[in-house]
Amino acid sequence: MNHKRPLITPGYLLTFAMVTALFFLWALPNTMNDVLITHFMKSLELSRLKAGLIQSAFKLGYFAFALPAGLFMQRFGYKYGLVTGLILFALGCFLFWPAALAGKYIFFLGALFVIASGLAFLELGANSLIVSMGDPDMSERRLNLAQAFNPIGAMTGVAIGTVFIFSGNEQTQAQVDIMKAAGTYKAYLAEETMRVGPPYITLGIVVLVFAFLISRAKFPEQETRGAGHEKGSFKALRQYPHWYKAIVAQFFYLGAQLGTWSFFIQYVKENAGLSNKMAGGFLVGTLAAFMAGRFSSTLFMKYIKPTKLMGLYAMANICLVSTGILFPGWIGVWAIFFTSFFMSVMYPTIFASGVKGLGPNAKLGASFLVMSLIGGAVLTPFMGLIADRYLAIAPAMVIPLFSYFVILYYSFFGSRPSGPLYDARKMED
Repeated sequence: MNHKRPLITPGYLLTFAMVTALFFLWALPNTMNDVLITHFMKSLELSRLKAGLIQSAFKLGYFAFALPAGLFMQRFGYKYGLVTGLILFALGCFLFWPAALAGKYIFFLGALFVIASGLAFLELGANSLIVSMGDPDMSERRLNLAQAFNPIGAMTGVAIGTVFIFSGNEQTQAQVDIMKAAGTYKAYLAEETMRVGPPYITLGIVVLVFAFLISRAKFPEQETRGAGHEKGSFKALRQYPHWYKAIVAQFFYLGAQLGTWSFFIQYVKENAGLSNKMAGGFLVGTLAAFMAGRFSSTLFMKYIKPTKLMGLYAMANICLVSTGILFPGWIGVWAIFFTSFFMSVMYPTIFASGVKGLGPNAKLGASFLVMSLIGGAVLTPFMGLIADRYLAIAPAMVIPLFSYFVILYYSFFGSRPSGPLYDARKMED
């Protein structure tokens, strides 16, 4: 057993703590998107399909910059990669102000793309660095522990959006008609749109401060210089089936996670009759369940193989999402609510198991795993399309349902490590 082996390599604790703080920081804009979707449906008068493009623009930024980020860090190391990511993150936040002044949806999508390009650097660098900071056999536990701080940031992001973006000024159709007749409706929508500016400007300032702190921190010397002699290759990566199966599993996981959270407020409003602010409170609650799942799974992994635990959780979510589809109402609301607890283990476990045994190919392999986050961009609009077609969110939950079947397969079959470097290490052991 691994009880006497340290979870984190001695001497890396401070670096681990600082990098773990990034997991909190990048969660803020991710879940503020869930508030933006509902807010822009009102202030910019968008359909569910168009509102779903918020996640598409966001994940497109991940997709476009994941590979360049991997190559950049392969050349310059993790430290410079993380600082670059934070600067791009802050720039995207500052772009929200001119976008709000213009009141153009396309400008907001551009700002979100820039934010996501920075987060591609952060996710790749932070996840890869945490995985490498200790015993490879404990990488899933280590990454689950660091990722446990991500939902704290996620809850904070939803809380910020609910309090500072949602105005609580929700008009009935009769009131809207009166405002249109009086010629004041456009001004009302413009005022609602401007509410997104201050929270994002403040976040940008905080991110710049953190970029300065990271730039002054002492990272392991080999990482600040970059490990030029450890360059991976695409050809070598193809020899690791568990790696490319992890890409597929991560694609569908992000589709399930983002799709569920993006339309959760709408699901609660439709099936429980609550206001935006009350439904936003439920979103904070489901993120708390997500956090509880992350911390508890770190403990459970001492006794249960991580991929097996993930498989059991996938089975639980198949049951819960089926309930949410078949029994919309309060039963469905609580069923979808608790899927967050069981999805919590999936991202870090898929990531860590996917890069296991890749050796010098790990950074390049991790880049493709980050690119697989495009699943959120692809599948979330499909959920919006289904919801628009059936005039309800519940039928759209078929997308997360299918995704959990894919993760179930990966958990029990596709995640088994294989490949030349992994097999050689096993022979040495």
